[in-house]
Amino acid sequence: MEQLILELAKPEPAAFANFVIGSNREAVAALRRLARGEIGETGIVIWGPSGVGKTHLLQAVAAAATAIGRTACFIADPAQVDASAPLSTLVCIDAIDTADAAAQGRLFTLYNALAAAHSQLLAAASVAPARLALRDDLRTRLGFGLVYEVTGLRDDDKAQALDAYATERGFRLSKDVIDYLLAHGRRDMATLVATLAALDRHSLAAKRPITVPLLREWMQRRSSGK
Repeated sequence: MEQLILELAKPEPAAFANFVIGSNREAVAALRRLARGEIGETGIVIWGPSGVGKTHLLQAVAAAATAIGRTACFIADPAQVDASAPLSTLVCIDAIDTADAAAQGRLFTLYNALAAAHSQLLAAASVAPARLALRDDLRTRLGFGLVYEVTGLRDDDKAQALDAYATERGFRLSKDVIDYLLAHGRRDMATLVATLAALDRHSLAAKRPITVPLLREWMQRRSSGK
């Protein structure tokens, strides 16, 4: 039940501000430049295992680009790619390594159209471009651009990251609250950050600091549907 409650915390919209960077400073800095239109390469690939925040970063790039007036879109499934649709300045496509033969053909056409228009494709995958099980011409083109591995936080770094995230939001977390969060529920940072954000909102509404008793009370209320 405790794991279920922590998983129910509503995530905030993906943004660079709520991504815990860890050892991904170079990749995040490049993606910020990409969102601002300061990178010239047509193709950019980020890769890493599930749970490290690739989807979050793609959505954050699209949101940041849109916020400054660029045309950008996020596509969660490569099967949804429509190469005949009007081009965006920046197209962010998740899970590109799951594309079937038909989707790969559309991706190849899209890549070429973006290159001709001096626009860009940001793609996420579980493995590096050289290991992608994609048609050779598409894999080669993706490999021509910038490539960044996205890595997750080590367990012993997560407590420090949670404390830093809370400080940036203007509240404090005691060690016992952090330990409790790490001991219950999923341990990926997206879920942990979403939980902290939900706890912050609850503590403000209740006008009480975040403590283990408040966390337990919040969990009980969520489990009862109140």
